[in-house]
Amino acid sequence: ATFLAPEGKGPLSLDLASMGKGQAWVNGQSIGRYWPAYLAPSTGCTTNCDYRGAYDASKCLRNCGQPAQTLYHIPRTWVHSGKNLLVLHEELGGDPSKISLLTRTGQEVCAHVSEADPPPADSWQPNLEFMSQSSQVRLTCEQGWHISMINFASFGTPRGHCGTFNPGNCHANVLSVVQQACIGQEGCAIPVSTARLGDPCPGVLKSLAIEALCSY
Repeated sequence: ATFLAPEGKGPLSLDLASMGKGQAWVNGQSIGRYWPAYLAPSTGCTTNCDYRGAYDASKCLRNCGQPAQTLYHIPRTWVHSGKNLLVLHEELGGDPSKISLLTRTGQEVCAHVSEADPPPADSWQPNLEFMSQSSQVRLTCEQGWHISMINFASFGTPRGHCGTFNPGNCHANVLSVVQQACIGQEGCAIPVSTARLGDPCPGVLKSLAIEALCSY
């Protein structure tokens, strides 16, 4: 089959969820073996993920009953304007009419750092106590990408994880501070300190949570 590459310079991938098992080539370049028909066990997943305690190979299982991989990366340098050639060698059978080409236009990056966390290792100085240095939230996009949006920024007792952050009972909206330091940059650093961010709840151990979007 032939396909037209989407505009832009972002990474591309083939969605081969409708296929069984085989190998694929794009313009003569092999993207390797695909095997969406091989499914993970249908049981063992849990919504309460906790890695603490003794090691157990069944901890924090996800996507039970689903294929291990459905998206297969295509380097941009392999495609060109006009028609591109896709060749599939399918061993089990599938529906090639449902194959789609995807592109990534943005990437979320998150960080959640407490006042009690040590400062970044590259800022350590000889004979200087950690207590005299501030911890930092550092955000970094892939090379060539930049921070285009701040989706969440809270200093206090934020809860949740990347993509589900929520303000806690103690909350200072520091969105403008983070935007000023990070928007348009490939990476940025924000000191986790009341001197920079204010003190919404004196005497309470606070942390800074940020969720940002990187764009190409």
